[in-house]
Amino acid sequence: MGICFVFAVLAGWTRLASQLDGQAYDWLFAARRPAAWPQKAILLGIDEASLIRMGGVRNLRKSLAQALDVLCPAKPLAVAIDLMLSSEEDPSVDESLARSFERCPSVVLATDIVRDGKSWEEPAAPFRRQAASLGHVHADPDPVSRRIPLEKAVNGRRYWALALEAFRLSRQAGPVLESPADLEIGMTRVPAPRATARSIYIRYAPAAIDEVSLAELLAKPELALRFSNRVAFAGFTDQSAARDRLMTPMGTLMTGVEIHANLFETLNQGVFRVDAGPALPVFFAFLAALGAGMIFTFLSGWIAWAVAAAFLIAYHWMPIWLFDAQVFLPPFMPLAAAWISVIAAASFHHFVIRRRWQRSEADKTRYQQAIHFVTHEMKTPLTAIQGSSEIMSRYRLNEDKQKQIAQMIHSESKRLAQMIQTFLDVERLAGGEMELKKDHFHLSEVMLPALERARVLAEKKEMQLEVAALPPARLRGDREMLEYAIYNLLNNAVKYSGSGTAIRCGFAATAAEVQVTVADQGMGMDAADLKKIFDRFYRSKRAEESGIAGTGIGLSIVHEIVKQHGGRIDVESEVGKGSAFTVSLPREPNG
Repeated sequence: MGICFVFAVLAGWTRLASQLDGQAYDWLFAARRPAAWPQKAILLGIDEASLIRMGGVRNLRKSLAQALDVLCPAKPLAVAIDLMLSSEEDPSVDESLARSFERCPSVVLATDIVRDGKSWEEPAAPFRRQAASLGHVHADPDPVSRRIPLEKAVNGRRYWALALEAFRLSRQAGPVLESPADLEIGMTRVPAPRATARSIYIRYAPAAIDEVSLAELLAKPELALRFSNRVAFAGFTDQSAARDRLMTPMGTLMTGVEIHANLFETLNQGVFRVDAGPALPVFFAFLAALGAGMIFTFLSGWIAWAVAAAFLIAYHWMPIWLFDAQVFLPPFMPLAAAWISVIAAASFHHFVIRRRWQRSEADKTRYQQAIHFVTHEMKTPLTAIQGSSEIMSRYRLNEDKQKQIAQMIHSESKRLAQMIQTFLDVERLAGGEMELKKDHFHLSEVMLPALERARVLAEKKEMQLEVAALPPARLRGDREMLEYAIYNLLNNAVKYSGSGTAIRCGFAATAAEVQVTVADQGMGMDAADLKKIFDRFYRSKRAEESGIAGTGIGLSIVHEIVKQHGGRIDVESEVGKGSAFTVSLPREPNG
């Protein structure tokens, strides 16, 4: 889970994640827009009809002066002019516009950063003297205009945003009070940290900002009453002259003057959306990784999957809930951590833990079956021992009969002890608790006793035991254990082969190892059996159906013995044609 957490955090700091977080904000904004509110801002729009009436942009200042002379008697709270008036043109027209500014209360003129980014483009001196304040109109989109910096500083000069100055003048507030975390304008506190250039999210109004075009105002002066006790924003709203159309979170283009009017509405409403901060996404990413790990550690089955699904739904709902609480949590990092961690934990649970559990359950089942079978097998010698001892205690037997029964009791008790020892040996070998001897001996010392014992079994079934010439190889290890392993292979070959068939025992030797192959003509095994044949208590389906007694322990013991001697055991088999087991053992140097 730690790797998932680190990966999600690093991915959350990439440019792609930033773009996706921005798109998430746009979707949330469009889906969770607030109810409409009474608007305080109103546009004095210079649209296509206004440009036609004034005879083009060259007559803009004259027409604007006329419009202000009509508008200002209606006593707007403030007038923000989103037009660049940096040059001096016709003196008489400029003087007329300056007088209009003087007669109009609380005029805010626009200033902007020139293209070199090192200086300000400010209103010409005649206009600047009559303005109540100057405000920057630098929207700084990214590329969607989600937020606007409330301050801009270039070349040692700083200006507040046009909308902020209009808001301050409309509230008749004094200078802006600053702290590292926020701004205070009158009674309004704006959470605009200095670290973000005092930028805030724009709370775009659900309905379009009211607009009266310049042409309409000059044609119908009575429309000036609509500006009474409101804040007017004058600027281009036409399709051709308004070159500063920007994309909004709603997916629509909007002119700069409309964006500044919406920023004013945000300030006027006093409802501000803030970022969650850089530490919170990391914290939620950590909780996601931790939670996913705990779900699949302490739960299993459909309950784990249901809880994991609810966990993911909660993580998807969390950014929405915070957004409604006016907090924007960039969702990429926590959601990436949640998904990656859940997928990783679920995969680990399914492919590792579940597989281990299934293997454990299968081993448990096979073990129980083997114990049941062995218990059944133990009943035979126990019954013989109990029956014989009861006969000896109840009846007076002659000496020969007593000797015969005593031999039977001795034989069956040895058989029972050997069966118990076999179980103990497989457990000790698998657990690495049995120490093997490190004797030096010839291969013949292992093979000849095992072959002698197996020959007796083969003769009982009228089977041939064909043995190749023994190579003069020396080995090092536990002679008795290796003899048991070879005998077990020979015994299995006889047990699972039909009468009249042949058992072949072959050898091959190199400078590094010696190989012993035991091949039979028995029932054989398929590919699925070959994968499990050395598992403890495993018996093939054909072996179980044959009715031949067995516990499925012998080959697992052989495998452990060979492995403990640094060797390996391979098997080739074909159904109906028999099997061939090859044991490869390291031989002594020069032996």
